[in-house]
Formats: sequence, C-alpha cells, structure tokens
Amino acid sequence: MATVEYDADVIVVGAGPGGSTTAYHLARNGLRVLLLEKTEFPREKVCGDGLTPRAVKQLVKLGVDTSPEAGWLHNRGLRVIGGGMRLELDWPELASFPNYGLVRTRLDFDDLLAKQAVGAGAELRTGVNVVGPVLDDSGRAVGVNAESGPGKEPVTFRAPLIVAGDGVSGRLPLALGLAKREDRPIGVAVRRYYQSPAKTNDNYLESWLELRSRDSGDKLLPGYGWIFGMGDGRVNVGLGVLNSSSAFGKTNYRRMLTDWLANTPPEWGMTDETNAEGPILGAALPMGFNRVPHYTRGVLLVGDSGGMVNPFNGEGIAYAMESGELAAEVIVQALARAEGADRERALAGYPAELKARYGGYYRLGGIFVKLIGNPQIMRIATKHGMPHPTLMRFVLKLLANLTDPRDGDAMDRVINAMTKVAPAV
Repeated sequence: MATVEYDADVIVVGAGPGGSTTAYHLARNGLRVLLLEKTEFPREKVCGDGLTPRAVKQLVKLGVDTSPEAGWLHNRGLRVIGGGMRLELDWPELASFPNYGLVRTRLDFDDLLAKQAVGAGAELRTGVNVVGPVLDDSGRAVGVNAESGPGKEPVTFRAPLIVAGDGVSGRLPLALGLAKREDRPIGVAVRRYYQSPAKTNDNYLESWLELRSRDSGDKLLPGYGWIFGMGDGRVNVGLGVLNSSSAFGKTNYRRMLTDWLANTPPEWGMTDETNAEGPILGAALPMGFNRVPHYTRGVLLVGDSGGMVNPFNGEGIAYAMESGELAAEVIVQALARAEGADRERALAGYPAELKARYGGYYRLGGIFVKLIGNPQIMRIATKHGMPHPTLMRFVLKLLANLTDPRDGDAMDRVINAMTKVAPAV
C-alpha cells in the first residue's frame, strides 16, 4: 500500500473566527496546519460587530490584547428599548466569563485572528477558493480541490483531517451531502454603517425589541434592531428577521431598515443619507445546528458551517470560536491515535460534546424563536417584561448564555437546569 504524501496534518477551510481559532489551537499543539481563505485580508463581512463576554473569553484564550489602546471599544452591557421603556443591563459578574463586551469592525477583526493563527505556527494561504473535497475509495475526505489566485489555477491539498469553517454557504459540507435542515431556525440580517458622533462612543450595545415605521403611520415592523457604537465616529446599525415571522422572505429588509431609522432622532445622523457609509448589506444567520452531523468522513464543521448561531440573540462569533477550540482539542487527541477505529472513536466525541454543550440550550432557543415570531406575543412580553429589571436580568443571562455552571446564583441554577432537561436538538 502506497504511503500518502500529506501537505499538512489538518487543512482548515475558511479563515473566519471559527477557522482561525481552530488553526491557532491546532498549531499551538504542534500540528502542521494549512489555513485556506478564498478572499484577501482585510475583507468586509456582514456582522453587527458586537462581541459579548463569551466571545471576549475566546479572544483572551488566543492571546489577543483587548485593551482600548489596541483599538477595542469596551461596553458594560446591553441597553434594551421596547414597550415604551429603556433599560440598561450590565453584563453579569461571573467566574466563567469577563464582565465586559467589545466592538470592533469585521474588516480587521478576522485579519487579526488569522494573524494570531499564523503567529502560532499555522500556514495561511489567501486567494484559495476550495471547490470540493478529495475523496478516497471509501468516500472519506483526504484533501481538497481548490482554485488559486486571479487565474483560478487548479490546486490540490491533502491532509488526514479537514475542518470546514466556510461559513453560511457551507460549500465543503454540501459537497459531502450535508444540506441545511429546514426544521431549524434561520434568520436574515441587514446592516449599514453611519457617521454618528452622538452615538459612536456608547458604553452599551443597544437592542431594539420594537421597530416602528414613520412612513406607515407608526406601524410596528417585524424583527428586532441594533445600534452599536464603533468608537470611531461611526455606528453599526442593523435589523434581523427570523423565519418564524410571517414577514420572513416576503419583506424588503433594506427598505425596512431605512423606514425604522426614519423614526430615530435627527441628531443621531441616521436619517441623513449623506452620513451613510457604503450600501446596506445582508446575510443569513444559520441557527440551532441547522447542518449536521458535525463530523463525518474526515471532516469537522465549525461555526456557521455547522449552523451554530445562537437562536436567542443571533450571536455567531463566540460559538464559532468555541467550536473551533473544541474541534482542535478533539483533533489533537485523534491524530495521536492509530488511523482507523480508534481514531474515529475520538473524532466521534466532537459532535457528542457539541450536543452536550449546546443541544438543550438550542432546543430552548428554537421554542423562543417560534414564540417571538408572533408579533402579539412579542408585544405582550415586551410590555409586561420590561418594567421588571430582575426579570430582564434573568432574560439577559438566558439570551446571552452567560451563567456559571457551578456555584452560580439562583438565576444561573434555573437556566442551567432548563438547558439540561430540554431534549437536545
């Protein structure tokens, strides 16, 4: 039997937060890592640019300097607007997570993470578009076929294991027959940058539970909105709509964004088109494990490729990075074993651990998505929940998935118990 010449121990497809985090932890453990990215850095990505303490924890693990001096805007918590009320909720004080969030544009955020991976020893190749897997006679992926550079030259890379961090499109898992599950929640989000000195330096991420249109007689619009100050004179403004809403797929989301912003104070600068920077861009939010299995035939899925966006709040970066760290941990152990059944046993631990960590929580998130998709239920919940700060602090912990697993307070114990008894997705 001929010996296969491998280009790396692991090929990671996609240098987003999930892929770069995976590559970093693999390289730190001494493995040869080839990180392939189809674009060139820096590159634009559609995102709210807000990071909760879950994501901050992952950045600290990567050795990233998150100080203001390093270009990060810190925030204390979440400002919730709805039901005629405005409530500021600080991030909880926990042993498991820091008590601050961050804001940074994706234009250089992904570039920064990719550089951390390279600094740890990974080899990054940009301008390499992976078009599909290389399969052996048993149907197992043993490499990838790609197009490299402006001339789209065909190139093949080989490795015993591959990580798909190729985002919402999931081109690599699709080539393996892993289609998106239609029974899982999905959202769509649009966002735009505006020059807004009045809102740019904000200590809180701002979430709007009710969106109203001035053009339609103060009509209540579907979905939820956000305004995140960037600290550089700009704000990131956007909205999301879930597939549980009757408006999903039937609405001009870009028009809806401008309708909502027409109701904001003129001094914020978001009603003036001359303050806008760039077009309104949109992206899908794949939630609640909407592509499974997360390991099959030599390929592990991380982040959006595996539908790991939190259904409660649309957060994807933290879960991409967490799944990347877990995938690396499993791969390191698997490659220390002989090829065959023993190695596969270790790799099977990856989807099992993902299910144990997030399965029950995502199940609850799916129920939550169905409930808030009904405007009447959302209106009642906002009206009766917002006046109760203690209840809203509980909701913040639940929506942001911020609890201490042990020795937490009463809220933590209730949330942890709920996620344990909920059947995993």
